[in-house]
Amino acid sequence: MADLLNKVGEILPKELGKTPSKIGGIGEGESGLNFADLLKNSFEETNILQEEGEKAVTDIATGAVKDLHQAAIALGKAESSMKLMLEIRNKAVNAYREIIRTQM
Repeated sequence: MADLLNKVGEILPKELGKTPSKIGGIGEGESGLNFADLLKNSFEETNILQEEGEKAVTDIATGAVKDLHQAAIALGKAESSMKLMLEIRNKAVNAYREIIRTQM
């Protein structure tokens, strides 16, 4: 799971067409996306993948699935995206706790 989180740093610059140093800046970058927008888009994409996974399970249960392999792939994508979101959430919570513990 930690490997998935480490790959986020490699994936985001490719998706945005920027170098990693430009992503960490304050405010909006060249693409017009700030951190909140990136996070929101990631949540929406994870939700879509979860819905597709649920549909695949329903199709398998009802016998409506035409290609079992594609249904298995949809389930795998949904699981991977959820694990990644959980790791991101855990990292954010840990960072918040660390900031709260910092004495001024």
